[in-house]
Amino acid sequence: MTREVEELVLEAGRTERHYWRDLWRYRELLYILAWRDIAVRYKQTAIGVAWALLQPLAQMVVMVVIFSKVANMPSDGGAPYALMVFAAMLPWQFFATSVSSASMSIAGNANLISKVYFPRLIVPAAAVVTSLVDFFIAFAILVALMLWYGYAPSWRMLTLPLFVLLALFAAFGPGLLITALNTEYRDFRYVIPFIVQFGLYVSPVGFSSEVIRERFGDALFLLYSINPMVGVIDGFRWAILGGEVPLHMPALALSFVLSAGFLALGVLYFRRLERSFADVV
Repeated sequence: MTREVEELVLEAGRTERHYWRDLWRYRELLYILAWRDIAVRYKQTAIGVAWALLQPLAQMVVMVVIFSKVANMPSDGGAPYALMVFAAMLPWQFFATSVSSASMSIAGNANLISKVYFPRLIVPAAAVVTSLVDFFIAFAILVALMLWYGYAPSWRMLTLPLFVLLALFAAFGPGLLITALNTEYRDFRYVIPFIVQFGLYVSPVGFSSEVIRERFGDALFLLYSINPMVGVIDGFRWAILGGEVPLHMPALALSFVLSAGFLALGVLYFRRLERSFADVV
């Protein structure tokens, strides 16, 4: 049986009219790029998959020592502090890895982009999909911690896929925006590590967001929630830890709105600069 080959015709204005249809037509390229990145990341490395486990685990230990032992910060709902921190480390690590990987994805695929037509949006999307693999690998540590502390999940765990989807939107929007900026202005790549590192400490990863709410009130807490990762992290903790862990719905709604806004802005800016990628990479 022979497979019918679809003819691709390039003509002026066609790419704009059929761009979103072409995203679906080139979906196999998304799988190929994601699988290639996964293979490159874990093949012929000294510790392989263990790196995806050691990095969040080491950061969790540091934050537990600083915020729990030194600063005496309270935990959420009486959950073990290490478990509370790691429940936040999962979405944050996914966000940081997605933004960092996506920012260099266009420059890293310069040969492909300069020679072949396809919707360039596929390239940073593949980088984000690759980061999901790290997320699921690190999830094994969460399961191990819950078994270690004898902390059984509640029915709320069933809602976790919704918060994973929210984390995906929260990461993809800024990822597209930074990808376009980094492609147009190469010195922007030096700013990305600073942004990621700064965001780690201003987001409620090493401490409960309830600390901010109790000390500064609901109004300033809502202002603090302009950081979309606040709602994402609180959602993860609510779903994973259960019990008395609170979920501030206005902050969650704000996180959803801002994530959608960043996604729309990222797509628009990426599409605006996409035509010039082949010339500047």
